[in-house]
Amino acid sequence: MTITLQAIYEQGVLRLMQPINLPEGTPVEVIVTSRDFNQEEKTPADILAEIAALPLEGTQEKFSGHDHDKILYYDQK
Repeated sequence: MTITLQAIYEQGVLRLMQPINLPEGTPVEVIVTSRDFNQEEKTPADILAEIAALPLEGTQEKFSGHDHDKILYYDQK
């Protein structure tokens, strides 16, 4: 059985942030991945909103995929 739980390290002990249904004395394996809980994590909706806000090809004066040959091969057309 694999369960992902969050815990806080306090006074040399990992304290689970939610209860777990295991019999007393059950051996477990712990893999610790440190997280900065103060850092805001982006939701999938936030990431999609950032992508949607990117300029579309051809709506900017700078390089776009449309200018590929002109830039790469110095096409004067």
